[in-house]
Amino acid sequence: MTFADKAYQGAGGTVRTPFKRHRYRPKLSRRQKAVNRSHARIRARGERANATLKTWKILAKLRCWPRRATAIVQAILALHHVEADRYRG
Repeated sequence: MTFADKAYQGAGGTVRTPFKRHRYRPKLSRRQKAVNRSHARIRARGERANATLKTWKILAKLRCWPRRATAIVQAILALHHVEADRYRG
């Protein structure tokens, strides 16, 4: 399952997008707003992870098999989250 932003509306398959309010439709219901909030929370973790990897430029400098890169990226993100939790208190 992939969580995408509103730009991917109608992508179908396993792509999940938030509810989108259109100009002439009524406002979103409370349930739809709650779904959008939970969707945003899930996407935020991935967005922060991508931002971290871009900051470290790890993917631009990495020269190895994709399978090995996956393990390296997972280890880096795990260490990053441990360090971030330490500073949060």
